[in-house]
Order: sequence, then structure tokens, then C-alpha cells
Amino acid sequence: MKRLSIAGVVVLLSACASPPTSAPGSSSATVGKPTVDVVELSATDARARMASGELTSVALAQAYLDRIAKIDDAGPTLGAVIEINPQAVADATALDAERKAGKLRGPLHGIPVLLKDNIDTAGMVNSAGSLAMADNRPASDAFVVARLRASGAVILGKTNLSEWANFRSTRSSSGWSSRGGQTKNPYVLDRNPCGSSSGTGSAIAASLGAVGVGTETDGSIICPASVNGLAGLKPTVGLVSRTGIIPVSISQDTAGPMARTVSDVALLLNGMAAVDVSDSSGAAATGKISADYTTFLKADAVKGRRFGVLRQAMGYHPDVDASMTKAIEALKAGGAEVIDIKVPTYNAWNDPEFSVLLYEFKDGLNTYLKKSGSPHASLEALITWNKANAAKAMPFFGQEIFEQAQAKGPLTDPAYKKARDDARRLAGKDGLLAVLAKHKLDAVIAPSLSPAWPTDHVLGDHFVGAGYGMSAVAGTPSLTVPIGDSHGLPLGVTFMGPAYSEGELIGFGYALEQATKARQAPTYKATLDP
Repeated sequence: MKRLSIAGVVVLLSACASPPTSAPGSSSATVGKPTVDVVELSATDARARMASGELTSVALAQAYLDRIAKIDDAGPTLGAVIEINPQAVADATALDAERKAGKLRGPLHGIPVLLKDNIDTAGMVNSAGSLAMADNRPASDAFVVARLRASGAVILGKTNLSEWANFRSTRSSSGWSSRGGQTKNPYVLDRNPCGSSSGTGSAIAASLGAVGVGTETDGSIICPASVNGLAGLKPTVGLVSRTGIIPVSISQDTAGPMARTVSDVALLLNGMAAVDVSDSSGAAATGKISADYTTFLKADAVKGRRFGVLRQAMGYHPDVDASMTKAIEALKAGGAEVIDIKVPTYNAWNDPEFSVLLYEFKDGLNTYLKKSGSPHASLEALITWNKANAAKAMPFFGQEIFEQAQAKGPLTDPAYKKARDDARRLAGKDGLLAVLAKHKLDAVIAPSLSPAWPTDHVLGDHFVGAGYGMSAVAGTPSLTVPIGDSHGLPLGVTFMGPAYSEGELIGFGYALEQATKARQAPTYKATLDP
């Protein structure tokens, strides 16, 4: 794929497996010589520097655009950013003027943010990574994007993703889309960035933006955050609006923050969380959103708290188990009590969950496509387009999940209702919530994921193990933070708590982050050393 800026408009010239070669908004004179050193610069620090007058939003945005040209389009060619916002510098200029006039919009004033390319953003394409949607230009912002702008964020661009949020084929390669090609892991370039928020994970790890927004149905924030050495939060379903986001599941979908530090996760969540009454789960968040999630950032947040270790999610890799031992020891050293637990219903939710996703994907996508005025009005039409354009749309894997979803009936089907109720009960009431109550726990901890696997377009992804699924199906929050590595490949630990416990989880993650300082910057190795 190549990006060019023509008359201020980002144009998609062609799509192939190779990443872009140029970034609009940057100039050859500044590439490699950024006005600001943004490598590992936290949004929290950038915010403080803008407040002191040491830094401007324009300088910050331009530095990220220059770095995208240097790292994403050239150099390691990560293929993480799929489209630049042609108004990014102009928006930053306006925000600098507002600051100079004494007006601050909110906690993210002047901070450049990258958005996953399944979130409606006015003036930009929203494609879910699909060439079939390359002309889908929403007329208005998603609720969460409007919320970010109101908080002062600069929308820097859109990030690549696993096409259709990894809900097209059982043999998919995470981080690949027909529109954006294959995103790479910045730690080891031939390793997978996981997904489906692949581009956000890779881009933020590589300091291509201050912070990023991902979306998750089951693991799509936690997984790429973990393997890209980031902190990532999957909120309670409904805490962050889903209106204007290309859906998979009304039961499980949510957007969430991804960042290099837990502090930045809290800061970004401040700009995202809000009650959206048009979201079917939005009203339930009324009165449950913290006024400021950064108030939970306390180094002693785990003192006197009680955690349960999900051993059922361990035992598949020695380095993963070693990293969990490190996390447990750090929590105990911080004054926490840690016990082993067992979930009787563990993974029993998998089959009903998949059935639910098939039903809800068809229903939700058809609704989105009609409402957005998309070039394709239904899932059935997309299946037909993919078949007619198979050489470019399906060069590596097919669309069997699409076809399974198309075969499902409406959400009034008794089979759907039973699967929905079973999945939520097995993961929630009889799963996570049961063990939290039984053992009087503040949170359950588990390894986020195995080390990143080699990207393989023939066989697809090689998942070994993960511990985040229970909270995804239960609709409750989870937070991953870096805890170690395996041969230089990042590993994370996930905290899972009851609904609307985001603040508590942020505190626990921050305490562990400060105690271990486990995150290391990416090294852009071509492959693992022999």
C-alpha cells in the first residue's frame, strides 16, 4: 500500500503486502531530524511540557509524522499506520492557539492519538482493513472520536488491523489486511504483532504516536498490547461507546486505550469514557465512570489487596510461567496476598461464545453498513465482492467465518439466546465473578499471552496460550502490563476484575509497573538470534 497526500487528501493508490513508502504531512528535510525526540516520550510528560510552554502540539504532531515516515514507511517498514489524518497539523495548530488564549479543552489537549481503522473518523476512510471498504468515508465521527476531540486530542491517523477484526477466516494471519498489508512486530520484525488491534500495538510500541485506541471482542487489545510491550485496557462493555465502530459483537465489543505506560492508559481513558445512551450498554455506566482515572496511580495500590492466580492459564511455556512468578513475587513484596484459584467453568464458554459472535456479527455489521451508506450494504454483498476480487482480497486465506455468520438467523433465534446466556454465565456469574466472591479477591491475574509467534501466511496464527478470555466473554474489564520477555519478545500479565473496576485495575497495574520496570523499548531485530 502507498499513501500520498494530494490537495490535503490521503489517497490509497494500491494495496499489496508491502507497507507504505511515504507519509503525508512530513517533509524530507525533517525526516530523521525531528523537532522533538518522541522516542519513549509519554503522553503524560508531553502534556506537562506543553503546559510549561516548552513544547507545542504542532511540534509534537510533526515529530510523530516524521517518525512515521522514518520507521513505518522506510526503515523497518512496520506497516502499522494505514492512513494519516490530513488535518492533523492544522488541528494541532488550532489547539496551540486555544492554549495560548487560555482555553484547554480537556485532559488530552494537544496530544496526538492514533485510532484503529474500524472507528468512524470524519474526513478519513473507515475500512476494517478491507479493500471492499476502501471508499467508506463516514460523514461524522464515532461517539468516542467526538469525545476525544472534545478532550483536546489530535487525531493523528488510523492504524492497520487484522482484517474485519480477525473475524473473516480461521486461518488468518493477525495484523494482515487486504488494504494495509502485514503489520510487523517492532521487537522482532518477522514475529507477529497479534491482533486485531495490530497496528495500534506496533505503532505505539515504536513511538509513532503518543497513545492509541484499539478495540476488543476477545483479546484484540490485550493480545497486541502484551506482545508489543504495552499496557492495554479492555474496559467494561459500555464504559466506552461503540457507536460508530464497525462491530463484531454487541455483547463483547469495546474500544480501549493502549500506551507505553499505565499512566498514559489512565490519561487516555479519561478522554474516552462517557455515557452514550444510544449504546445498548451505555446507560448502565451512568454514575460508574471515574472523574479522573489518574487518581488511581499509586505505587502502593496493591498493599493489603488479595489476588488469585489463574493456574489453568499457565504451564504452556517456561518463560511465561517465570514471568508470572516475577509478578507474584512483586505483588507480595508490595504487601498483597496472592493465592492460587481454579475456575470450574474454565473455557466452557468457548463454543457458545463463537456461536454468539456469528449471530451478532451478521446483525451488527448489516446495521452498520446500511447506516453508514457503505458501498456494500450487507455481509452477503461483502462475501460476493470478496469472491469476485479474490486475488487481492483473499490471497492467503478465505472467508469461512463470514459464510458461517451469513448462514445464521436473526437475534430472535432461541439458539442465539441460549448461547448468549450460557456464554455470559459460564464466563461471568459462574466464572470470574464466582471466584472473586468465593475467595474475596480484588482481581484475578493470569499471563496475558505466549511470546509472539513467527508470522505465517500459509498456516495462519500459532497461538499457544492466553489468560484474558474470561473477562472478554464476561464483559468485565482487564488490564495487561509488561512483566518480562522471552528471548526479547515481550510478555504481559493481565489483571481481571468485576464490572467498572477500571480504576482499581489501573492502580494494580501501575504498582506492578513501578515495582518491576519490566518494559523495554523495541529493538527492530530482523529475526531472533540463532
